[in-house]
Amino acid sequence: MPNATPAPRPNDGQRAAPAPSAAERTGDVAPPLTSSQSGRLTSSVALRADAIEQPWRRTAGLALGALGIVYGDIGTSPLYALRECFTGTHAMAVDRINILGALSLILWSLILVISVKYLLYVMRADNEGEGGILALLALAKPDHARAVRRGSVIVAMGLFGAALLYGDGMITPAISVLSAVEGLQVATHAFEPYVVPITLAILVTLFLVQRRGTEKIAAVFGPITLLWFLCLAVLGVRGIATAPEILEAISPTHAVGFFAHNGLHGAWILGAVFLVVTGGEALYADLGHFGLRPIRHAWFAVVLPALALNYLGQGALLLADPAALHNPFFRLAPRWSLYPLVGIATAATIIASQAVISGVFSLTSQAVN
Repeated sequence: MPNATPAPRPNDGQRAAPAPSAAERTGDVAPPLTSSQSGRLTSSVALRADAIEQPWRRTAGLALGALGIVYGDIGTSPLYALRECFTGTHAMAVDRINILGALSLILWSLILVISVKYLLYVMRADNEGEGGILALLALAKPDHARAVRRGSVIVAMGLFGAALLYGDGMITPAISVLSAVEGLQVATHAFEPYVVPITLAILVTLFLVQRRGTEKIAAVFGPITLLWFLCLAVLGVRGIATAPEILEAISPTHAVGFFAHNGLHGAWILGAVFLVVTGGEALYADLGHFGLRPIRHAWFAVVLPALALNYLGQGALLLADPAALHNPFFRLAPRWSLYPLVGIATAATIIASQAVISGVFSLTSQAVN
């Protein structure tokens, strides 16, 4: 009989490898991963995590850019909008009913016109991702001869809407930059003779640099405008602290009570209230540049809260001191901060003016093409 070969024994310090289970022998359970396979799996998980995180970073970057280009115009309205409600030919008395009523109209105009009309409804009607009055006009183009007459009416309406944007482009640079520079009068009356010349110099320079392009400075539009909105919010909270009852203006009943108290004469204030939503058409016009989600995020996270707080703060200041009507925005600021605030406000209004000018150029280019 041949001698049987003894089974190999493990060396000292080594353990025998366990026998494979029945599941492993049949292939029901995957074998352990090697070190190289584990490394590839970890890299794959990291790449998938970056892919999930990257859209949020891109959205945040686009939202920051939208602050300067899209919301520059509407963001500078607090410089003059509330003041215009109580000054001029059809000025209202600066009393509690009118202040709460005007603020209620302002807040609900922002909610209904910008939040509901534009962000929830109009901006859904894009033309292959592009927005604007002419893109909307292209969607309404008639498809057959019987609709030619109707199409002519639609074209006329589109041109009228475009003309409104051109009108906004004429008044926004002048009124916004002038309102910002007027802050120097609050700091000291010594600057009063120089307010208009300084404004003219800024506007002339702004239009002269158009032929050189604005791409190099456009990158700083977003951060500067973000700083501006933070200033609006801080000043608003400071004003609300002086008269917290101003928060009652959030209720739309004060808007109804305003018209009940003033009758037909109260309708004249709607022209001033409309100033708070000028620039709203930029949301739709710049849809193709930034996309719907970044524009929405910027509005609901930054712009709307900052505007609402600032308008309420100005109203609270007028409740406590009606004499502050001359310039309620700059009266919200402590005296030591007036000069820096004038500088930030001037920069913000220049950005707003540039955004409107660029929008008019884009509209003209769309019309030509």
